[in-house]
Amino acid sequence: MIALNLRPTLQLTDEVFEQLCQQNPNLRLERTAQGELIAMSPAGSESGYRNADLLGQLWQWNRQRQLGIVFDSSAGFTLPNGAIRSPDAAWIEQSRWERLTPEQRRKFAPICPDFVLELKSPSDDLASLQAKLQEYIDNGAQLGWLIDPETQQVYVYRPGQTVQTLERPAGLAGDPVLPSLVMDFTLIWS
Repeated sequence: MIALNLRPTLQLTDEVFEQLCQQNPNLRLERTAQGELIAMSPAGSESGYRNADLLGQLWQWNRQRQLGIVFDSSAGFTLPNGAIRSPDAAWIEQSRWERLTPEQRRKFAPICPDFVLELKSPSDDLASLQAKLQEYIDNGAQLGWLIDPETQQVYVYRPGQTVQTLERPAGLAGDPVLPSLVMDFTLIWS
């Protein structure tokens, strides 16, 4: 991950950021609330495999329950603080998503997901990911999971609560935000 500070010469407005993303489709880009451009390297194959497993479980749960919309790591969201972030997996409750206009949905939707998941890759900085999860919570997320396969720890974020650190859990329940979801971490730890 590389942070580029483009101020004061370039104002990274929503429109400029969108154009930058469209002109560089092979880059994974985010914008911080302070206007920094974050370029993230592609995930390694093992991280991609693990992330696909987690996303698949979230998608399957939502497909059965039909309570909201699931997003992969290519979706960006404009948070209330102005940052444009792209979690590895996200979920938004259906009625909140439906309140957005079709135009808002086509761009980096101005909404913070209800649930966000970040899977730490070997190239990721843990402190930066922890700050990112806290940013999601500060901007309206109701549940966040940061999974670190190297240390086999999961950090659970909830509004108004201390971050909970779990050591190599076999699975994790998403209640009450994700009713009856129990995500299996067997493949994450193998």
